[in-house]
Amino acid sequence: MRANDAISGLVLIAVSTFMIYLTLDFPGFPGQKYGPALFPRILGAGLIICGLLLVVRGISARRAGEAWVAFADWTREPWRVTSFLLIPLLTVVYILISEQVGFIPVAFALLLLLFLWFRARLVVALPVAAIATWIIHWFFATLMRVPLPRGLLTAIL
Repeated sequence: MRANDAISGLVLIAVSTFMIYLTLDFPGFPGQKYGPALFPRILGAGLIICGLLLVVRGISARRAGEAWVAFADWTREPWRVTSFLLIPLLTVVYILISEQVGFIPVAFALLLLLFLWFRARLVVALPVAAIATWIIHWFFATLMRVPLPRGLLTAIL
Protein backbone atom coordinates (compact mmCIF):
# COMPACT_ATOMS: atom_id res chain seq x y z
CA MET A 1 0.00 0.00 0.00
CA ARG A 2 1.26 3.44 -0.84
CA ALA A 3 -0.32 6.49 0.72
CA ASN A 4 0.03 9.92 -0.80
CA ASP A 5 2.71 12.01 0.93
CA ALA A 6 0.07 14.53 2.00
CA ILE A 7 -1.57 11.86 4.18
CA SER A 8 1.78 10.83 5.68
CA GLY A 9 2.62 14.49 6.27
CA LEU A 10 -0.64 15.16 8.09
CA VAL A 11 -0.10 12.12 10.31
CA LEU A 12 3.46 13.27 11.07
CA ILE A 13 2.22 16.77 11.92
CA ALA A 14 -0.49 15.37 14.22
CA VAL A 15 1.90 13.04 16.06
CA SER A 16 4.53 15.77 16.41
CA THR A 17 1.99 18.28 17.69
CA PHE A 18 0.80 15.73 20.26
CA MET A 19 4.41 15.09 21.31
CA ILE A 20 4.97 18.82 21.83
CA TYR A 21 1.69 19.02 23.78
CA LEU A 22 2.91 16.26 26.11
CA THR A 23 6.01 18.33 26.95
CA LEU A 24 3.88 21.12 28.42
CA ASP A 25 3.75 19.22 31.73
CA PHE A 26 7.51 18.67 31.92
CA PRO A 27 9.02 20.38 34.96
CA GLY A 28 11.42 23.28 34.54
CA PHE A 29 14.75 23.53 36.32
CA PRO A 30 15.16 26.55 38.60
CA GLY A 31 17.85 28.91 37.34
CA GLN A 32 17.97 27.43 33.83
CA LYS A 33 16.42 28.78 30.67
CA TYR A 34 15.76 25.29 29.33
CA GLY A 35 14.73 21.95 30.78
CA PRO A 36 13.84 18.42 29.78
CA ALA A 37 11.17 19.65 27.33
CA LEU A 38 13.67 21.41 25.05
CA PHE A 39 14.87 18.45 22.98
CA PRO A 40 11.41 16.91 22.36
CA ARG A 41 10.10 20.34 21.32
CA ILE A 42 12.98 20.93 18.91
CA LEU A 43 12.50 17.43 17.51
CA GLY A 44 8.74 17.99 17.24
CA ALA A 45 9.21 21.31 15.44
CA GLY A 46 11.60 19.68 12.98
CA LEU A 47 9.13 16.87 12.33
CA ILE A 48 6.33 19.37 11.79
CA ILE A 49 8.46 21.12 9.15
CA CYS A 50 9.10 17.74 7.49
CA GLY A 51 5.37 17.02 7.64
CA LEU A 52 4.58 20.33 5.96
CA LEU A 53 7.06 19.54 3.19
CA LEU A 54 5.40 16.14 2.72
CA VAL A 55 1.97 17.78 2.51
CA VAL A 56 3.18 20.20 -0.17
CA ARG A 57 4.81 17.36 -2.10
CA GLY A 58 1.70 15.19 -1.76
CA ILE A 59 -0.64 17.91 -3.00
CA SER A 60 1.63 18.46 -6.00
CA ALA A 61 1.62 14.73 -6.74
CA ARG A 62 -2.16 14.61 -6.37
CA ARG A 63 -2.56 17.44 -8.88
CA ALA A 64 -0.37 15.40 -11.25
CA GLY A 65 -2.83 12.51 -11.00
CA GLU A 66 -1.46 10.36 -8.19
CA ALA A 67 -4.09 8.54 -6.11
CA TRP A 68 -4.53 9.24 -2.41
CA VAL A 69 -3.98 5.55 -1.65
CA ALA A 70 -2.67 2.84 -3.98
CA PHE A 71 -2.85 -0.77 -2.85
CA ALA A 72 -0.09 -3.20 -3.79
CA ASP A 73 -0.88 -6.48 -5.51
CA TRP A 74 -0.23 -8.53 -2.37
CA THR A 75 -3.19 -6.86 -0.60
CA ARG A 76 -5.56 -8.79 -2.87
CA GLU A 77 -4.34 -12.11 -1.47
CA PRO A 78 -6.00 -12.98 1.88
CA TRP A 79 -3.09 -15.19 3.01
CA ARG A 80 -0.63 -12.32 2.68
CA VAL A 81 -2.93 -9.82 4.39
CA THR A 82 -3.40 -12.27 7.27
CA SER A 83 0.37 -12.74 7.48
CA PHE A 84 0.80 -8.97 7.61
CA LEU A 85 -1.79 -8.55 10.37
CA LEU A 86 -0.63 -11.55 12.39
CA ILE A 87 2.32 -9.75 14.02
CA PRO A 88 0.33 -6.85 15.55
CA LEU A 89 -2.49 -9.24 16.45
CA LEU A 90 -0.13 -11.58 18.32
CA THR A 91 1.45 -8.58 20.03
CA VAL A 92 -1.98 -7.67 21.42
CA VAL A 93 -2.51 -11.32 22.44
CA TYR A 94 0.83 -11.24 24.30
CA ILE A 95 -0.14 -8.04 26.10
CA LEU A 96 -3.50 -9.48 27.14
CA ILE A 97 -2.42 -12.91 28.42
CA SER A 98 1.25 -12.73 29.38
CA GLU A 99 0.62 -11.68 33.00
CA GLN A 100 -1.63 -14.67 33.67
CA VAL A 101 0.18 -17.30 31.59
CA GLY A 102 3.75 -16.00 31.79
CA PHE A 103 6.40 -14.91 29.33
CA ILE A 104 7.97 -18.30 28.62
CA PRO A 105 4.84 -20.26 27.61
CA VAL A 106 3.32 -17.33 25.71
CA ALA A 107 6.52 -16.46 23.85
CA PHE A 108 7.11 -20.11 22.95
CA ALA A 109 3.52 -20.58 21.73
CA LEU A 110 3.47 -17.37 19.71
CA LEU A 111 6.86 -18.05 18.12
CA LEU A 112 5.85 -21.61 17.29
CA LEU A 113 2.58 -20.37 15.79
CA LEU A 114 4.44 -17.84 13.64
CA PHE A 115 6.99 -20.39 12.46
CA LEU A 116 4.26 -22.83 11.50
CA TRP A 117 2.17 -20.10 9.84
CA PHE A 118 5.13 -19.14 7.70
CA ARG A 119 5.50 -22.81 6.73
CA ALA A 120 8.50 -23.87 8.76
CA ARG A 121 8.62 -27.60 9.38
CA LEU A 122 7.59 -28.70 12.87
CA VAL A 123 10.93 -30.46 13.39
CA VAL A 124 12.65 -27.09 12.88
CA ALA A 125 10.00 -24.82 14.43
CA LEU A 126 9.90 -26.55 17.84
CA PRO A 127 13.59 -26.30 18.76
CA VAL A 128 14.01 -22.84 17.23
CA ALA A 129 10.99 -21.50 19.16
CA ALA A 130 12.32 -23.07 22.38
CA ILE A 131 15.87 -21.78 21.92
CA ALA A 132 14.69 -18.31 20.85
CA THR A 133 12.39 -18.11 23.89
CA TRP A 134 15.25 -19.15 26.18
CA ILE A 135 17.67 -16.62 24.65
CA ILE A 136 15.12 -13.78 24.82
CA HIS A 137 14.27 -14.68 28.42
CA TRP A 138 17.95 -14.91 29.37
CA PHE A 139 18.76 -11.57 27.72
CA PHE A 140 15.91 -9.59 29.26
CA ALA A 141 15.40 -11.32 32.63
CA THR A 142 19.01 -12.12 33.51
CA LEU A 143 21.24 -9.74 31.61
CA MET A 144 18.99 -6.65 31.46
CA ARG A 145 17.08 -7.47 34.69
CA VAL A 146 13.71 -6.74 33.11
CA PRO A 147 10.97 -8.35 35.24
CA LEU A 148 9.19 -10.60 32.75
CA PRO A 149 5.80 -12.04 33.80
CA ARG A 150 6.10 -15.49 35.39
CA GLY A 151 2.42 -16.42 35.27
CA LEU A 152 1.91 -20.18 35.59
CA LEU A 153 5.62 -20.72 36.23
CA THR A 154 5.76 -18.59 39.40
CA ALA A 155 6.41 -21.60 41.64
CA ILE A 156 9.18 -22.90 39.36
CA LEU A 157 11.09 -19.70 38.57
